[in-house]
Amino acid sequence: MASMQKRKDNYIPALSYDGLTPLYDSLIRWTTPEQTFKLRLIEQARITRNHRVLDLGCGTATLTLLIKETHPEAAVVGLDGDPKILQIAGRKALAARLDITFNQGMSYDLPYPDAPFDRILSSLVIHHLTHENKIRTLNEVHRVLSDGGEMHIADFGKPHNALMLAASLPWRMFDGMETTSDNVQGALPEMMRRAGFIEVHESARYMTLFGTLSLHVARKP
Repeated sequence: MASMQKRKDNYIPALSYDGLTPLYDSLIRWTTPEQTFKLRLIEQARITRNHRVLDLGCGTATLTLLIKETHPEAAVVGLDGDPKILQIAGRKALAARLDITFNQGMSYDLPYPDAPFDRILSSLVIHHLTHENKIRTLNEVHRVLSDGGEMHIADFGKPHNALMLAASLPWRMFDGMETTSDNVQGALPEMMRRAGFIEVHESARYMTLFGTLSLHVARKP
């Protein structure tokens, strides 16, 4: 039987527990407008054929595959800290016959030199990080983006009505009140600005069973 205990190291799996990893795709599909917001995230990134794109915290590669399918001539890389979930991602890419590179690494210590990427996209990753690691991650994203490069994030944001506030409470208790506090307080845009990004704004907002899901855009000068 798969263990239902949290990992003893610093890495938090996609659903907080290793044993729940196989359920990740289904849960996101059932509880969020996944296809809608991920396609919107890709659309707003305005990816071109010469772009090199990183899916930060790619998980099972649902977003990564969509990026490659919609922009087959772009170079697409997926990164995640969980080797188990990267195995799932690799199998999905192989089955779809898509040429995608997958790397193992942490968002706050990216295994890349300065400025190799034109676009960095990320879906439902930032809320897993501590405040300190959110700051480190945003600094790392800024470092590995080329000048004029853009970051596009989809993650839980500040609840925009009472219903979304109530919906966010079970999710926060599950993932951790401390790591999710920056999101529900609406602090991410200011954290992006402090990391050196400009033109930071919320581009879209969705209601989900877990609360408000926000899309954010930021550009490296």
